[in-house]
Amino acid sequence: MSQSTTTRRSPDLTDGQSMPIRPRSADIPVESHAFEVAFLPDPIRVPEMRQTTTAFLRRWRISGSVVDDVVLVVSELVTNAICHGDGAVRLSVSAADGELRVSVIDQSPDRATVRHADADDVSGRGLFLVAAFAHRWGSGGEETWCTFRYPLGDDGAVAA
Repeated sequence: MSQSTTTRRSPDLTDGQSMPIRPRSADIPVESHAFEVAFLPDPIRVPEMRQTTTAFLRRWRISGSVVDDVVLVVSELVTNAICHGDGAVRLSVSAADGELRVSVIDQSPDRATVRHADADDVSGRGLFLVAAFAHRWGSGGEETWCTFRYPLGDDGAVAA
C-alpha cells in the first residue's frame, strides 16, 4: 500500500495556501484499507457502487451483517447525492482499527437531513436508514459520511 498525499495548512504560509505533505508513518494504521471512486450522477451508478463496495469489503475480509449494512447505506447515500446533489459524485470507503468510514461528496452546499416520510411515500427514508444502521453519521454540506464498527481479532487484524 502506498502512502497517500494529504493537504494541510502550513503555519509558514500566510496567504491561506495549502501544500501537500506526506503523512507520518505513525498516522497510518497498521491494518488500513481504502478506495475512492468519482463518477457523473447517473442512477445506473447505484448498483455499480453497491457491487464495488461489496467486492472491496470482502477483499478486506470484512463479512457478515456489516457488509450488508454498509452496502445498504452506500446505496442510500449515493442515491441521495445523485437525486439531490449537484455535479460529480465521489464515494470513498476506508477501514482501519475496527472502524469503517463511508463518505459521499457532491457539489451541493446543502446539508443532508433526515426526512420523516409518511407511510404511503415511496421515497424519503434514505437518511433514516443511514441513521438506523450506522454507528455515527453526519453531513457538512457537500459531504455526508457515516461510520460502522467491525470486529478485530486478538492480533488487531480483521476477525474472520
